[in-house]
Amino acid sequence: MRPHTSVGPAVVMFAVAALLLLGCGDAGDDPVGADPAGAAPSTTTASTTTASTTTAPSTTTPPSTTTVEIVPVRVDESSFVSLADMTAVRGFFVDNLLGDLDSTIAVAENPEGGIYPAGSVVQLFPGEAMVKREAGFSPVTNDWEFFELVPSAEGTAIRVRGADAVNQFGGSCAECHAMAEPRFDFICEEANGCEPLPISRDLIELAQQTDPRPRLAD
Repeated sequence: MRPHTSVGPAVVMFAVAALLLLGCGDAGDDPVGADPAGAAPSTTTASTTTASTTTAPSTTTPPSTTTVEIVPVRVDESSFVSLADMTAVRGFFVDNLLGDLDSTIAVAENPEGGIYPAGSVVQLFPGEAMVKREAGFSPVTNDWEFFELVPSAEGTAIRVRGADAVNQFGGSCAECHAMAEPRFDFICEEANGCEPLPISRDLIELAQQTDPRPRLAD
């Protein structure tokens, strides 16, 4: 059981965001034929037969082209739910807006990393999220879009969004996450290559528990 705390949700989330700024505020790749012999007395002229060449019809089938349909990932305020309704993986939370949650979880749980499928949602705190958009959305961020959220008892409001989103403290989400090793697809954890967060695990868990959004079942 965790000790009782009287710190309000807004205070905790503001404190966490300010601490994150300290560690991640400005962070941030070829026959020649012989001449005939002299004329003989004979008047007989040798005939030359030219072999005809018949070209067989080609039986090669041109390679087929497959068109991959790119399904757009639509994101609005209703796309974000309480952390308690997402799937927890090693202290962060995942979801998938296109219904492919199993593929998202498989990548999240793989210690060797992997590329997250489109529609994946990853959150560490109630007030921040990253969503894997459709292919081609933002090659420089591996198609991730970053969000600063305002969670409340009424739901979620989006304060800032974009591949180049900058939070209210001036920190660039993309620059921080770009430090992750390529095989981890912009996801930061303790051993993924990113700068460590300047806050303890206990404080992270406290911030997660202050998510004021109601459960989907409520």
